[in-house]
Amino acid sequence: MNMKAVIPAAGLGTRMLPATKTVPKEMLPVFDRPAISYIVQEAVDAGIKDILIISSRGKEAMENYFDKNYELEERLKKDKKTELLKAITSTYNDARISFVRQIEPKGLGDAVLAAKAFVGNDPFAILYGDDIIAGEKAAIKELMEVYERTLCPVLGIKQVPHERISRYGCVELEKEPDGLLKVLSMVEKPSLQTAPSDFAILGRVILTPDIFPILEKGKKGKNNEVQLTDAMAELLLSKSFYACPFKGTHFDTGNKVEFLRASVMAALASSEKEAVKSMLKSIIPFLE
Repeated sequence: MNMKAVIPAAGLGTRMLPATKTVPKEMLPVFDRPAISYIVQEAVDAGIKDILIISSRGKEAMENYFDKNYELEERLKKDKKTELLKAITSTYNDARISFVRQIEPKGLGDAVLAAKAFVGNDPFAILYGDDIIAGEKAAIKELMEVYERTLCPVLGIKQVPHERISRYGCVELEKEPDGLLKVLSMVEKPSLQTAPSDFAILGRVILTPDIFPILEKGKKGKNNEVQLTDAMAELLLSKSFYACPFKGTHFDTGNKVEFLRASVMAALASSEKEAVKSMLKSIIPFLE
């Protein structure tokens, strides 16, 4: 399936201040790589070749990271550091990455609208810029497989503790005889009393271009922003949606503790695993 990917990464990163005063939150390192590189790699691992990153003023470091650095690459070649050379060149060799700016911080829905020309008339994947999902299989690939069966929009979901559901978009589901989960309703950041379930929309979505006329209305919702969940709820009135409970572990890298957890897990999956284990054991006495 020829699908494009859109990565909204235009947010101000206020939850990660003061670090994000001068460094885009997407460029903060999760162990040894910028956070956004994990998300781009997930799209590449799913077979997606065309990727658009929605950026904003002051985030030129992201563009530079995915660009060619002739001087550094030549130095690594000369020093025969082939693994490091591969690490800094593989992404732009494996995918076509482009950027567009969201002019004003009007919300996730407005950021997605900036991808309209890039998307054209085809379905497209959205990988939220704050959400790293680690697993054996690319989470967005799981959603793509559901899309191939249904030809309908697909929401990536996870069950969360009830007391946390008000932080997310939330869905009401119905299981069909073939095992697929059909979405009956969705709401952005519901109260604990009105939440239709404990299943949250987390970080991954596949949509069709008929979302754009709804987003173009610019209707504002929670936090006085154009909410993508609200637009999807309106589209649900005329189009079927399905949900995919992806198997990977979700990390909200816009949260300081979750960011640290993601970094530790990435370190434990690296070639330096044993050294990291020793370090973690050495700090256990400080936890008492």
